[in-house]
Amino acid sequence: MNYDNKKTAGLLIFVAAAAIILAAIVSEAIYSGYSVGQQNMSDLGDWSKAGNSAAVYDVPAILAGMLAVVSAYFIQRTYKNRLFSSLIVVISVCIIGVGIVAENVYLPLHAVFAMIVFIGLAAAAFMSYKFEKPPLSYVSVILGAVILLAFVLWFLGLGAGNSGFYLGLGVGGMERLIIYPALLWMLGFGAHLIGESSEPATASKA
Repeated sequence: MNYDNKKTAGLLIFVAAAAIILAAIVSEAIYSGYSVGQQNMSDLGDWSKAGNSAAVYDVPAILAGMLAVVSAYFIQRTYKNRLFSSLIVVISVCIIGVGIVAENVYLPLHAVFAMIVFIGLAAAAFMSYKFEKPPLSYVSVILGAVILLAFVLWFLGLGAGNSGFYLGLGVGGMERLIIYPALLWMLGFGAHLIGESSEPATASKA
């Protein structure tokens, strides 16, 4: 039944996003000397910098990616949209890659995984517009635009070595303007799938 597929997909996506958020909060708290503004979030999972506490960030990221991969199956069964469900699979696999291939393991591959996740989530937020109803559909577009704009500024800042692109937020702050709106979209879309019934609404009796 579509309702079961929607609810399952939504729960998986919601839990995946919540896991990453909680992992980041805890990791930032136990990483001595960590700077939210001046360090990328991936530093939380860098074993050469964070030590054993890197597992607090990497393991939930890997598990979140796995949950999101499974959610793609139920999303496909719900919406029958191969492009969207395939995009979710690609994003999910790259989230797993970010967790497995930490910065200190092989930075170029880690960076590729991260950028695919960033761009992919912006695209997913835009694409989800057709599956949602206002005002959530409008919020998804806005979040997608914020993700994309922040990504461009973050990428330009890294490429040009010019911190001016970070608008005073630092490289870590600008990266979080990519990641947290993306996670907010995941929470919102997941909650939408959980709460939306596939059965037509019936008028309540007086």
